[in-house]
Amino acid sequence: MGTRTFTVVFTDMEAYTAAVARADREGLRRLISQHAELVSPVVRQYGGRVVKNLGDSFMCLFESATDAVRASLALQERVESDSSIRIRIGMTTGDVEEIGDDAFGDAVNQASRILNKAPAGEIWLGPGTMVCMNAAEIPWESAGRFELKGLPGAIELYRAVPEGRCWLPQPVYAAAKSGRLVRIRRGEPIDTRRMPSNPVLLFEGFTPGSGDLTEAMGRLPVLDPSNFFLATHHISPVDRFMWTDANRGLVIGTPLAVDRAIVDAKRITSQVSGTNTILLDGGSGADFDLVIAGLALPAVPLADVVQSYTYDLMADGRWTSHAEQPVIRIDVTPDGPHVVVTTAGVVVDGRRRGLNEVVPLRHGSRIEAAGRQHTYVKLADSYFGAVLGSTDMRLGVLAGDTAEVGRDPSHPGLKLPEGRGQSNIRWCSGPKAARARAGGFTLDRALAGRRQASVALDGSTLRLQPLHDRCATYLLEQGGSRLQRITGATTVSIGDAMVVGTTVVMISDPED
Repeated sequence: MGTRTFTVVFTDMEAYTAAVARADREGLRRLISQHAELVSPVVRQYGGRVVKNLGDSFMCLFESATDAVRASLALQERVESDSSIRIRIGMTTGDVEEIGDDAFGDAVNQASRILNKAPAGEIWLGPGTMVCMNAAEIPWESAGRFELKGLPGAIELYRAVPEGRCWLPQPVYAAAKSGRLVRIRRGEPIDTRRMPSNPVLLFEGFTPGSGDLTEAMGRLPVLDPSNFFLATHHISPVDRFMWTDANRGLVIGTPLAVDRAIVDAKRITSQVSGTNTILLDGGSGADFDLVIAGLALPAVPLADVVQSYTYDLMADGRWTSHAEQPVIRIDVTPDGPHVVVTTAGVVVDGRRRGLNEVVPLRHGSRIEAAGRQHTYVKLADSYFGAVLGSTDMRLGVLAGDTAEVGRDPSHPGLKLPEGRGQSNIRWCSGPKAARARAGGFTLDRALAGRRQASVALDGSTLRLQPLHDRCATYLLEQGGSRLQRITGATTVSIGDAMVVGTTVVMISDPED
């Protein structure tokens, strides 16, 4: 039949493998039948056709990108209202070659990769679909930039927003949790006297570009436009551009969905889990805390091995060598460090930055991302600098105890984050770098030991003691920018920090 342009849609049942393991043959037939009964009628209703049925997954083709997204929205809404299963949907638009009863091409491969990234209950779109669909008909938002297996580079993916769902941008989510969110509803009075400091403002019920919205904004004090968000479900491309081009944000969802999302955000208590985090026992009668407080950036080239490298910031404040959905990425080259914006709502030096924007970091640069503030401090010697910012990863220490810091510290100990893999490193040329790469070299393992340093409170004196002969422990005094390598027991103070490998550890008052 030759090559034609189609929108390729994949659906997939959540936890299908686990369900198969539990079900008998009759139960399995019912599960597959239920999936088919949900998908097939909706696909036909919107002008599409099922090309392949794999039981847990369907591949469908649509001639219209808009109809493909509308069908997916209708399908998710139907699943959520009257089904015991959950599905994920991924799609993109491009050239497809049909051979027999199957379809092939780059668009098919990309849609399959996008499906693998989409969480259950969500609809993710590739850039081809975004270009081809009528954006005014579809409620959509960015889902971030992702690397897709087998495809070069990272690409931006998008999320279609069903009628009953709303995903709050990180600044709005964080403000709702902390009590800084101010909801300004059309027709209701605005009391500027009761606003919290550094508020995030959410305009609800306003028509984009309307006089009511302009008047409401004019009654507010002068505020950073990056703290302005407009709640809307459908918005035309022109209105979207006019609003976001002024460095303001959007919350996509119906009024009921937005309200429910804000209520849920206020309920959820922050939790940290996983192998790279610390038990939160700080502040419970402790005399001082050790706090993971930032990312240290070794200068490059490093030892004829590392030419440049990256680190990703996750929404919970952790830095890692590679994240699927980072909030920002720090790219360190011989020219110095740069911040790469990978999600919406990031503010650098007072300006909301666009996706993929690259901003060089200078001493004192401030980054607001995922509801947290970070400051770049330029350092000397073997480090370019450090990105400092509070996290929930801390260890409370009592007087008389000696707390260790390292990749595998003795108890009581603060475990340093340890990035896995080498995908964040760009290597120097030459045999030394080749040997390091083959030997499993990572920055975190090369620059920090299993038992790196210890801190103890003896009477009223805090002492920092290095424990590793090869890996250096540095002291960064409060308010300073000069690193001092520690070779023996050294008196330190609350507010000082140690720099260990790529991690900054603050010695903090438990009440802070």
